[in-house]
Amino acid sequence: MRHTQMPRWLLIPPGILLVLFLVGVGYLMIESVRVNEGWGVGNFLNFFERADYVQILIRTMVIAVAVTIVCVLLGYPIAWMIARHQGNRNLLMMLVITPWLVSVVVRTYGWVVILGPRGTINSFLQALGWVDSPLRLIFNTTGVVIGLVHVFVPFMIISILAVLLYQDRALEEASQTLGASPLKTFVSVTLPISLPGVLSGCVLVYLLATGAIVTPLLLGGVRDGMLATQIYQDVFSVFDYPKASSMAIVLLLTAFILVIPLQQYEKRVARRVSGMGVR
Repeated sequence: MRHTQMPRWLLIPPGILLVLFLVGVGYLMIESVRVNEGWGVGNFLNFFERADYVQILIRTMVIAVAVTIVCVLLGYPIAWMIARHQGNRNLLMMLVITPWLVSVVVRTYGWVVILGPRGTINSFLQALGWVDSPLRLIFNTTGVVIGLVHVFVPFMIISILAVLLYQDRALEEASQTLGASPLKTFVSVTLPISLPGVLSGCVLVYLLATGAIVTPLLLGGVRDGMLATQIYQDVFSVFDYPKASSMAIVLLLTAFILVIPLQQYEKRVARRVSGMGVR
């Protein structure tokens, strides 16, 4: 059998993107060690010496983890139902990616209308008499998580669906034939096989959530900001590029600390399930 090799010219576009990424990271690293007296790690020391900046970093990681968990809880059932749908899956996929056709700013303002003190949810709850005063659903962490989940859950759905669509259904049939209940079949067969898609979606959503700017600015307010919004303000309001660059490097390193072990675990899981449940 003749094996075909991928044309080398197809490596040019990803190679260009990789070079641009490395150049950008290199520029950030150079700017981050630039201080008034010359060069040094003063920007990093100043960052970790300020309790408010450390708190913003911790809040960013907590929000990103919360968004990732909620996206898994919402995205997995949706991906599973689409994979098991016997009709036209393309229509369901169009419904999933339709929010991408609308600007993030417009979608976020939509959540301001829905979650605001006089928004749809509070007006409905007050009309039913369930609450006496409006619930505080925006300008806090709750609003940021809701907005980010709405933005990033399609990425989770697509990542999980990409694995579920190529899962061998005969394994589930064999499990149920041997007497396993549908729940046990799901826990013992479907979930382990789809785990690489779940982990890929978690990595993607977490990285996107840590770098979100628009949604935290509009739904989080001043007290519940994230590190990316602080970087944005330092660049466009204060014009302190070295300080912003050091924050970007800190955000990048903290993201890698969590993402790299997750990717290694994903590779081990993918090797374990390859040839077992994926066609």
